Amino acid sequence: MSDLRATTLPAEAVHITTNSDTEPFWEYAKEGKLVALQCGACGHFRMPPTPFCPECQSTEKNWKELSGRGSVYSYAVVHGFPGLPDITLVGAVVSLDGAGDARLVTNVVDVDPSEVQIGMELEVTFSPISDGWQLPVFRPARG
Repeated sequence: MSDLRATTLPAEAVHITTNSDTEPFWEYAKEGKLVALQCGACGHFRMPPTPFCPECQSTEKNWKELSGRGSVYSYAVVHGFPGLPDITLVGAVVSLDGAGDARLVTNVVDVDPSEVQIGMELEVTFSPISDGWQLPVFRPARG
């Protein structure tokens, strides 16, 4: 185990754009809430949010607040970033508890990268980014 901890990019380096399909996700994140888009017709979850359901083609939408827990589905450790040679990032695909097969591409933070593994239990936290938005990232679950 090293003393190196995974982190996120500095807030000013992360910029997002929204549209009518994605903005609710980001508005909920500003409030510290993790949500997933669920089809209002068939109940299928989809992340990232899309204009219509890939299962039934309905445009009905239901934003479901989640528990904020999940697990590592896949990940990669990145040592260094352009202009930030000393940063270590753990980019991950996280399976979201309570959202069917929906997964979120994010970062795992506050962990020694050598400890991250497939199936690791995680909990959401929110990291400030540019323009007042909050980025949902995950850290190892406590307890």
